Amino acid sequence: MFTGIVEEQGILQCCEETSLRISAGNILQGVTEKDSVAVDGICLTVTEIGADWFRVDTMPETIRRTRLVSLQPGDRLNLERSLLASGRMGGHMVQGHIEACTSVLATKKDGIGRDVIIALPPHLRPYVIPKGFIALNGVSLTVVDVWHDRFSVSLIPYTREHTNLGQAVEGMLLNVETDIVGRYVARFFETTYIHQSQQQPTTA
Repeated sequence: MFTGIVEEQGILQCCEETSLRISAGNILQGVTEKDSVAVDGICLTVTEIGADWFRVDTMPETIRRTRLVSLQPGDRLNLERSLLASGRMGGHMVQGHIEACTSVLATKKDGIGRDVIIALPPHLRPYVIPKGFIALNGVSLTVVDVWHDRFSVSLIPYTREHTNLGQAVEGMLLNVETDIVGRYVARFFETTYIHQSQQQPTTA
């Protein structure tokens, strides 16, 4: 599990058919092969480690669900090690299981912040609510507003400086993971309602 608090930005060195090689520094401390690392919010397994780089495998499902296909060598990637049991929950519970890849529609300055408006895929609409949690490229954020087909977040200067969301422009692709608690609650009510409806006696 992760918290959505990015530890550093790595640099994509090469993107091969089934793996990524990423340069990094601080996050390599204490990381060994077979550990999980969030790469732009994607939970991936470390398969090889060098002095200042690591490699992770990528499956077809990972490619289909995420923005990895759009990346080029030299791109910055948000990195976070998995949460220790003794660690602080600074963000929110993030699994690293990307649900969709969506695009930035617009950005605008709002005081010290920068509002980012993002397309909202239909299958995620029940789980995105104003002031709720969302992870974008692995960054824990608060949803500001929600409309039928889009939502917005606001980026403080620290977030823009220390994550690749500072590069957000119209058309940029983002990995999205909605709040796992909200998904479970929605699923519970959905299945409970369906079950109760099926149990209702029919009348002649």
